[in-house]
Amino acid sequence: MESKYEIIIFWSEEDGTFVAEVPELAGCMADGTTYHEALSNAEEIIQEWIETAMEIGRPVPQPRGRLAYA
Repeated sequence: MESKYEIIIFWSEEDGTFVAEVPELAGCMADGTTYHEALSNAEEIIQEWIETAMEIGRPVPQPRGRLAYA
């Protein structure tokens, strides 16, 4: 699956792992020992986040693509 949500991946020195955050989905994060593993795990977690939100009646935001920060 290829998500349309922005995924931000960074190296966490503290955890010794790559961390993938999905800013548009509150609390949606994953990690991995490699950049690609973190990305793959994030794609899986996005799907689970959406499925859970739908099950509990929470709105699922539409992907906005790349976000801009000031």
